Amino acid sequence: MAEANIKDAVKEKYGEAALRATTGGSSCCGATAASASCGCDPITSNLYDAAQAGEIPAEAMLASLGCGNPTALAKLNAGETVLDLGSGGGIDVLLSAKRVGPTGKAYGLDMTDEMLALANENTKKAGVENVEFLKGEIEHIPLPDNSVDVVISNCVINLSSDKDAVLREAFRVLKPGGRFAVSDVVTRGEMLPEIRKSVLLWVGCIAGALEENDYLSKLKSAGFSEAEIEPTRIYRVADAREFLSGQGFDVDKIAPQVDGKFFSAFIRATKPTAVRKSCCGPECCA
Repeated sequence: MAEANIKDAVKEKYGEAALRATTGGSSCCGATAASASCGCDPITSNLYDAAQAGEIPAEAMLASLGCGNPTALAKLNAGETVLDLGSGGGIDVLLSAKRVGPTGKAYGLDMTDEMLALANENTKKAGVENVEFLKGEIEHIPLPDNSVDVVISNCVINLSSDKDAVLREAFRVLKPGGRFAVSDVVTRGEMLPEIRKSVLLWVGCIAGALEENDYLSKLKSAGFSEAEIEPTRIYRVADAREFLSGQGFDVDKIAPQVDGKFFSAFIRATKPTAVRKSCCGPECCA
């Protein structure tokens, strides 16, 4: 699928989600339970608890389209700098800002104007000052080398058609010893080609997901060490029926085949404190 088509589809869907949130609409994400009456996505529901929901504006929760809760799983320390790739309405940025405190900072990066506007409005409502939202693409992060302690993301990296570029950029902006701590949808085993062909499922965090061993390999190629994938929610037949419904598939035929092959996961990796340079002569090759 063409990169431009994927980005256009992502912008359209996430722009619409931002506008819905400003009028009180929701995709049934966040702290509320999924229910058939509102057509909730089994991937994006039940991610944040009531205590976290109380810390941020309702619009930030309503705009959430994540598949996990990286702020709950990542170890964030006071005074650190955090970058959220694909920050949307700002939910994970605002929660991170509270975790790192006034001596730290939380950046959010997003390419969708409507989401950036919503995130800035949510920041004002939350009264948080150690936050900055940047416009840009996660394949080209507008921050200097070695400037961030932790990179987080919530079900966004799978949407990119150039995941190698995303991981290289994350590695570049992290300080030596910095941590990569993201939630994402991952697959286990080969995916059905019918699913990868659907642009709607790219936007829905399914068709662009990496196979778990491929994800680990790409992290290693980008320079990361200590990479690991921890499943947080494995999708079964009932879930598959939810996210395949209305996409033009024979759901009864396909849902059993994807049972257990998709899961939300917390992906961890570290930028080594000393990056090994390529051998350049007898002094380093002896």
